Amino acid sequence: MDSLHLLDYLVIDREGKQTTYSMGRTLDVCENGLKLEVTHAVSPDDTLLITIGLEENLIDLTGEVKHCEQEAHRFILGIEFSDISDEGNRILREYILAFNTHH
Repeated sequence: MDSLHLLDYLVIDREGKQTTYSMGRTLDVCENGLKLEVTHAVSPDDTLLITIGLEENLIDLTGEVKHCEQEAHRFILGIEFSDISDEGNRILREYILAFNTHH
């Protein structure tokens, strides 16, 4: 179950450079985006390439950081998804169901 909450991501800045590869903890997720807890600040308008895994299914999602708020020694990102394939949507819906069932 803990793996439902952890995901890895790659930050791409506004100039298109890959900057940070790290892991974050999913706090909330819906079909439009997710709330992610991370250990470092990310600039709004940066892009995240996010890998979500559910059993043997892995999908890579692209999302834009809409906001970044500091809470104690963590940062909470609001991410809005873009350009999700039909297969990606199917797996994302399964992930959302599993996340909400075990949350």
